[in-house]
Amino acid sequence: MTVRSIIRGSGSALPQRCVTNAEMATMVDTTDEWIVERTGIRQRYLAGEGETTSTLATAAARRALESSGIEAAKVDLIVLATATPDQTFPATATIVQHNLGCNGGIAFDVAAVCSGFLYAMATADSMIRTGMAKCALVIGAETFSKILDWEDRTTCVLFGDGAGAIVLEAQDVDESDPDSPGVLASRLHADGAHNELLYVDGGPSTTGTVGKVRMKGREVFRHAVTNLANVLREVLETTGHDAGEIDWVVPHQANFRILDATARKLDLPAEKVVVTVDQHANTSAASVPLAFDVAMRDGRIKQGDLVMFEAMGGGFTWGASLVRI
Repeated sequence: MTVRSIIRGSGSALPQRCVTNAEMATMVDTTDEWIVERTGIRQRYLAGEGETTSTLATAAARRALESSGIEAAKVDLIVLATATPDQTFPATATIVQHNLGCNGGIAFDVAAVCSGFLYAMATADSMIRTGMAKCALVIGAETFSKILDWEDRTTCVLFGDGAGAIVLEAQDVDESDPDSPGVLASRLHADGAHNELLYVDGGPSTTGTVGKVRMKGREVFRHAVTNLANVLREVLETTGHDAGEIDWVVPHQANFRILDATARKLDLPAEKVVVTVDQHANTSAASVPLAFDVAMRDGRIKQGDLVMFEAMGGGFTWGASLVRI
């Protein structure tokens, strides 16, 4: 028997305000047709007054706990992925911890932008496997609208706000059983040589400001398709599975073209890819858990399914995890 991290529940949260492409066209020089053709995005949710990364993260965490049937008091680890924390410090995870009333355990943030949830899940999984924690909340939460340049139509139409969360719990499993549940393998990478392709032009120790998102979309697209396909193959090789065994791929929801190109590169049928980019746009670290929760709640993903999570973001950072639900 060995200890594995089992997904016990999931939850998500969105701001109240939904902004369609038609409304975006009244704010910047763009059209619904232009956005849909290039990205697949039709709408996004934007945080309003009183809606912050921590409030969205807390709401998603509460729903994940509710779906898991686990009380907040049992949570001894919170890993929160975000590029838009409430404050420079302390970690937004500690705010969520206090909101949930489970103070005293481990709580910290992870900064890996769109790959943040994958980094957070792999970190929590490692801590569970080594016995440092037994029950973890892994959260991706963003209010990216706060760092967008609303005069730059090439970036401001792409992003939205939201949060997603899962509950991971330690469980003894028989690794010789191919159907035993849990996180089977994760692989993470980073390459700081590409900083200038996707970044924020500010920070506490450089400009003393928050800064705004800057991106060279074509170059990011090219790297994303190659890096994601490679890391998916890496995880499959590590676990001994092949692409045909995957029931669902839950990718980072950046751009429909990236999702489609990555799937085709691995000969994965489109119907196995969970797509929510049309509903939520790119919610950075929140996009993978948000999409997972949607697919769990509508019944697509079921117990026993083999699910691949994958993402790439600024840094560049990228990664993938294979999980038996």
